[in-house]
Amino acid sequence: MSGLVLKLGPRERVLINGAVVENGERRARFSIVTPDANILRLRDAIHPEEANTPVRRVCYATQLVLSGDTTPENARMQLLRRIEELSQVLTDADSRAHLARATDALLEGQFYQVLKCLRALIPREDRLLAHGAR
Repeated sequence: MSGLVLKLGPRERVLINGAVVENGERRARFSIVTPDANILRLRDAIHPEEANTPVRRVCYATQLVLSGDTTPENARMQLLRRIEELSQVLTDADSRAHLARATDALLEGQFYQVLKCLRALIPREDRLLAHGAR
C-alpha cells in the first residue's frame, strides 16, 4: 500500500495491521509508506450482516484482505471471479469502468483501491434492486 494518503476527520477510526487507531480532535492527513500494510477505514467497513447483495459481498471479501483476516493470495482468484460475475450483470459503461479499475487494482495487489472502486457501485446496485422489487 505504498503511497496511500489517509485524510481523517475528527475522531475517525482506521484499522492498521489489526490495530484500531482513532484520530484526535482535528482533521489529519498522513501517508502510509509501508508496503503491504493492511489498512481499512472503519467508516468504509461493511459488517457481515450487511453483506447481503452481490456488490456488498465482493466488498466484504475485499475488506477481509484489508483487515488481515485473509491473505491476498487466498482472496485474489475468488475476487476476480466475483468481479467477472458482476460484469455480466452491470453492463453499463460507468459500471464497467469501475469494474475494470477494480480488476486492475486487484491484479496490482492494491486492495484498498479495489474496495474503493467496488463501493462506488453500491448506490447503483441499490437502485437496481429497488427497481426490481416493484
